[in-house]
Amino acid sequence: MGALKGEAAAHETDTGMAKDNVISLLDLQVETGCTISPYVWRIKYALRHKGFDIDIIPNGFTGIKEITGGFSDRVPVIKDEGEWIKDSWAIADYLDEKYPDRPMLYEGPSQRLLTRFIDGWMWQTIIHPWFLCYIKDYYDHSLERDKAYIRESRERLFLGGRKIEDVAEGREERLPGVIPLLQPLRNLLQDSKWLGGDEPKYVDYCVLSTFLWCGSICTIPPLHEDEPLRDWIERGLDLYDGLGRHPGMHELFGLPGTTPEPTFPG
Repeated sequence: MGALKGEAAAHETDTGMAKDNVISLLDLQVETGCTISPYVWRIKYALRHKGFDIDIIPNGFTGIKEITGGFSDRVPVIKDEGEWIKDSWAIADYLDEKYPDRPMLYEGPSQRLLTRFIDGWMWQTIIHPWFLCYIKDYYDHSLERDKAYIRESRERLFLGGRKIEDVAEGREERLPGVIPLLQPLRNLLQDSKWLGGDEPKYVDYCVLSTFLWCGSICTIPPLHEDEPLRDWIERGLDLYDGLGRHPGMHELFGLPGTTPEPTFPG
């Protein structure tokens, strides 16, 4: 089973396979060393799913272009056989196309399409309100060298010019309102072990990365103790020798209150 190597190095080979079974991944870390990017989290899982060890290149929000020699200014970026590949969807496609003899991330084009749909739904429905609730935690946990960039870029691009502190105000009242929005996901997992079926697939990693992103920064848990998704989330964190259980992760469960029973029309 693969593992995180934790050393920044480029591994090249002439055999058409990653040297020593290792692929390098440029990370996006906060002060605790935990990964903050949901896109990097899903590629960590994808690489382990394919059976690769990961050579982590630690980094924050700034300096990406310098590390990649101008190839990219954002993550995720991997390096395989001396070649950089960027963008999480392109990397997932690359891994399945280059290494079809290893466990596949998708079971055909239809699952790939559904994965993108579910991921888009999660971003619009769940991540957006959580982002507004956890934006100050996002800022506070970031590397000191990144804070000026984060404040300027997030306030300008995502907060409509509002201050981070003003947007985060009142989050205790807003967080319980996100809980019912997760019901479609609960419905999907009610009779299935994984979103991908009997075994986890890339769709599981994409959705799980939302909770991993949240756990990397949240000083207030986003979910109640009795969250029905808890079993699936805990099993996801345990995958690949506990890949998601970084010591810098915060508690996901413990939001005051209980998860309301779903209501259906008709």
